[in-house]
Order: sequence, then structure tokens, then C-alpha cells
Amino acid sequence: MADDRRTARILLEQQGRTYAQEAGIRLADRPGPLYQLLVLATLLSTRIRAGVAVAAARELNAAGYRTPQAMQAATWQARVDALGRGHYRRYDERTATMLGDGARLCLDRWHGDLRRLHREAGGSPAALRRLLTEFPGIGPTGADIFLREAQAVWPDVRPYADRRALAGAGLLGLPADPRGLGGLVDGADFGRLASALVRVALDEDCAREVVRAAAG
Repeated sequence: MADDRRTARILLEQQGRTYAQEAGIRLADRPGPLYQLLVLATLLSTRIRAGVAVAAARELNAAGYRTPQAMQAATWQARVDALGRGHYRRYDERTATMLGDGARLCLDRWHGDLRRLHREAGGSPAALRRLLTEFPGIGPTGADIFLREAQAVWPDVRPYADRRALAGAGLLGLPADPRGLGGLVDGADFGRLASALVRVALDEDCAREVVRAAAG
């Protein structure tokens, strides 16, 4: 257990930056940041590099589309243009449509406040996952991305680790289950740990660096 904790600490030091942080989202249990995270999860759900999705999320935020009201009010072309500035070009037109439709759903069903979705689910990760997949462009993978990051501000979701995070844990020889991983870090750090494990799963060089540092 001590060795696993050391590995987790080194992993956080090297890769403990969430995708929300990378996108400039100051995550909090408030309507604006939660919606921005939903947009980021939508962008990360397509078959495109994570760095491109993060850049596109930054461009959408810079354009002022930080709330469902602003996203819906924007023209389709304005959303396409913002995505293009983030080099999110392969899926820009379809994604621009999905973002508009998703903003409308957020407003119509949850009055623009995803905390209402959280309350409707009763804090159940399974129920949250099901509700999130009702958004256009958010399938099981997108729901996992959202919950992996949202657990930083929704403690009742912790410890949440999806298949990709658990794959990263396996590469490092860490427990391959959320509860086991949860015992390695403080609760508030688990979201960062889950994101770091995803980065390990996506980059074998990163995994080797962490293993080497932990063995040193």
C-alpha cells in the first residue's frame, strides 16, 4: 500500500491536471462551470485529439458561450467558427448543431442548471450517467468524462473511475477498482488522480516515466 501511495503521489505531481483545468474552466458547483464541463465532455467524446478538444472548449468560452443561454443564442455559424479557431474542424458542423440542441435541452429540462440534474439523480452515478446520455453528443464515454471531472465538486460521486482510468491504473500496477484507488489519495484529489490515470492510459511513455520515478 505504501508503494501504491508513492506511485499515486508521483502521478499527481507529474500528470495531476484535469482536463477542465487545462481548458481554463474554474470548476465549481455552479451552473456556469458545470455547463462548460458538459461542453468539454461533448467535445472530448469525438474521435479527435484531447488537445484539440480542449483548445476548442477554450475558444467557445472566449467567444462568450459559457452558459446554455449564450450557446443557444449564438448562431450555428458562430459556433462553427469558434470550433474552427480551436482547429476542431473534422466534426465542427455536426458538433455546432449538437451544442445548440444540448443547450436547449439544458434550458428546457433543467432551467440551465445542471445541479438540478444532480438532484434528480439523487447523487447516484448510474442515474447521473443515464441522464447525461440524453444530451446530444454525450454517450457513455462522454458521461464518464463529465463524472470523472465533476466528482471534484460533487463528492457523492466519488470515487469515480471509468474504464480508461482503470486501464491506466493497471499499467502502473495500482488497484484496478475505484475503491482501491480511493484509498491512495485524499478524496478531494481523486478527480485529479482519475484524469492522470487517463493520461497514462493514452500515453505509454507517460506510464514508463511514472514507474521509473516511483522505483527511484
